[in-house]
Amino acid sequence: MRQAGSLREQIHSLLSHQSLAVLATAGDPHPHASLVAIAPTRDLRRILFATATYTRKYENIRRNARIALLIDNRRNLEQDFKDAVALTAKGIAVELSTRQRRRYERLYLARHPYLEEFVTSPTCSLFAMEVESYSLVSSFQNVREWQITPRP
Repeated sequence: MRQAGSLREQIHSLLSHQSLAVLATAGDPHPHASLVAIAPTRDLRRILFATATYTRKYENIRRNARIALLIDNRRNLEQDFKDAVALTAKGIAVELSTRQRRRYERLYLARHPYLEEFVTSPTCSLFAMEVESYSLVSSFQNVREWQITPRP
């Protein structure tokens, strides 16, 4: 990912090139982290992910919808300390209704067609994270924030 450009462009680029994120949910008694496949909306206000309804992350989200997603471009090389970029998205997980799901499922499956059987199964739920803020860390310590303005 290139380092130049606006914060929004850098966020868009990272989300466009990375398919996976670490989902952090509030567990009892400890936070829980899970790997999920993601698909952002064009306006970057939502990030989609799917999970089975029998998972710990699903139960945690049902109890507390405040979540975070970590997306990065590390390659596990020494150079990552200088070149890696990490993005934390914070917001609310919204389980999509049947009507909403039809619309967003197309977007999600366009990004992850190999997950169709999983996503369309009756035990799978599709979520949209309503992003409240992004925090982009580059060069190991350069932090830039973007607060998403709620729509009226």
